[in-house]
Amino acid sequence: MDGDAMSMWADHRPLPGVVGRAVEHEHLSGLLSSTPLVTLTGGAGVGKSFLARAVLDDHLARHEGTLVRVGCWDGLAAGGLLTALRRATDRPPDACHGDTARAADPCAASPLPYAAERAPTYAAAGVVAEPDPDDEAVSALAAHCVRHRMTLLLDDCDPVLDECAELVRRLLDAAPDLHIVVTSRSPLGLAAEHVVELAPLPVTLGEGIAGPAAELLAARCEGAAPELLVTVCEVLEGSPLGIELAACQLDRMSLPQLAAQLSTDGPLFCSGPAATARHTSLYAAHAAGYALSSPVDRRVWARLSVLPGDFDPWLAGCVCISSDVSSVAVDAALERLRRASVLVCVREASGGPHGAATLPARYRLPRGARDFGRTKLREAGEETTVLRRFRQGCAALSAEAQIAWQGPDQQVAVRLVEDEQHHLDAALTLPPLDADDALSALDIAVSLWFLWAACGFRREGRAHLDRLLLLSPDDTPLRARALWLSGWLAAQEHALLAAEATLARAWKAAVMHADSDGLARIAHAYGVLALYREDTGAAVRCLEEAARHRSADPWFGPGPAHSWALLAVALAVGDPAGAEAAARRAWAARHSDGDFWLYSTILYARALVERSHGRPDAALRACRKALAAKRLVGDPLFIAGARAMLGGLRRGGNASRPAANGPGAARWWQRGGPGPRSAAFFTRTRTWS
Repeated sequence: MDGDAMSMWADHRPLPGVVGRAVEHEHLSGLLSSTPLVTLTGGAGVGKSFLARAVLDDHLARHEGTLVRVGCWDGLAAGGLLTALRRATDRPPDACHGDTARAADPCAASPLPYAAERAPTYAAAGVVAEPDPDDEAVSALAAHCVRHRMTLLLDDCDPVLDECAELVRRLLDAAPDLHIVVTSRSPLGLAAEHVVELAPLPVTLGEGIAGPAAELLAARCEGAAPELLVTVCEVLEGSPLGIELAACQLDRMSLPQLAAQLSTDGPLFCSGPAATARHTSLYAAHAAGYALSSPVDRRVWARLSVLPGDFDPWLAGCVCISSDVSSVAVDAALERLRRASVLVCVREASGGPHGAATLPARYRLPRGARDFGRTKLREAGEETTVLRRFRQGCAALSAEAQIAWQGPDQQVAVRLVEDEQHHLDAALTLPPLDADDALSALDIAVSLWFLWAACGFRREGRAHLDRLLLLSPDDTPLRARALWLSGWLAAQEHALLAAEATLARAWKAAVMHADSDGLARIAHAYGVLALYREDTGAAVRCLEEAARHRSADPWFGPGPAHSWALLAVALAVGDPAGAEAAARRAWAARHSDGDFWLYSTILYARALVERSHGRPDAALRACRKALAAKRLVGDPLFIAGARAMLGGLRRGGNASRPAANGPGAARWWQRGGPGPRSAAFFTRTRTWS
């Protein structure tokens, strides 16, 4: 063992050229001495074979022995694995029951120390499959490998996975001391197998720190700006093959041009020189796995390509189930595609605390596989149909979130939307296929009213609604709801003239459709508009009208309970007794005890009442509770206003501050703190999964 190899192992660095795999390198190296069978799995182009060869190079440089490699994908006929392995181990013909073809085969390989044996060993194409080997032949082969200290590398075993699993089982039964390393997209499923799953390279290691993926690209283009490196690697999702192929394009375009090209919505056809045909492009890499999939798995793969984010089996069923693919078939296909490293499992199925309902598993189709599947979906002529199913599924999800918002825990609704934010964003922004599809998109925007109005994303909600209203000109009840919601959000955004114009259109639509609930919601919005204009009398009249209405649809909109709560806020300064009565009515009309949005508004009204009575300590307690309740659902405008009141109460000590109670007193709806959320909901990092 030379000094260089020793020092390389001593500080646990990977071999030159292997970037970002130090942990996997060390882990795999440790397994080689203690585990008879190690299978390295991972998606297309993740670098399984490259890492396996690098680790074995390092391992056999420190230990005597020989590496025997058989490439199972290129040129190996079905049933020819044992024949190829015999030839690679250079077994004598008589020891293999008269294998006379070995000596004449030009592809026969002799075992060499791995430090000298660099070229892959492939079996000849078209090798005639021999009958099932008997135990004596396999035992002789296993004994020969152990006697000559051979480590077997069965590389890219996916085309002959079952044959490989059976042969490995027989070899280990005959010689438990034999060491075998397997690379494939799927594990073998043997009891003795230790599976090491290889993931794509991390693009970043925290805020502002480039990760191994960017380091790999930087090694191919020196002097590049780190921001551009990260941009390219993010689009490629850390795929080592994708990064290598993208780097091959830099001889004909600059890195900024490459980043711009990759960031488009088109498929990733990065191409360049590679050792095998399936590695000449990302498309070819996924096509190789697609060819091994069953017809059902291919259809499911293609249909899943319309889902831009991670998904659960229910949403997968929405886009995949059809007359030729049942729900049971979809569930089975998801598991097979996961096993084949086409899908990534981002969350295992698990039960909730205290016997709560089980959380379903969530999967993700990486971009390379998604682009390949989308191409196949178009070729099959199914893209339009599946996209329509996708938007309908998102409409059902948003309706479920709307109902959950009025249920016992509003955070469930927020978490549901956070889980599906990528899909809901795509469903809201993708161009509709026709008028019916545009209505489905508008339905999603309307169902998410609580996200826009209660959780502080008013500007984003208005943008979606106004755009989709232009695409849905027909006068329908859904459009009337959308007009009301847009006007309500405009009022909260202090776009008072736009709010008045939109609410006037909403009122006409509600009258035409005889929508009494809609008229009550419009009255509520006009009450908000009056509050923002400091017109307390008009606010009280409008909110009283809305509060006294008996809602026929308790799942949509603020409803009477919230109208009573805002009425309490409006009356808090001039009519404390009326405010207290309105607050009690609001709490009595609540849908559930988990309505934090309503609870925070009532508490804010109580803080105003206590302050007007000269009880700052009680006002301080109520304001703190209001702030805590509101933080559970968001809305920075309310939070900023509550903090402003809290600061004023703290500065005022125990003394009453009459000046703060007058007409010019600051309110939570006034612009005293930060404006609306600067980051759109659907572009922020998910906080829960």
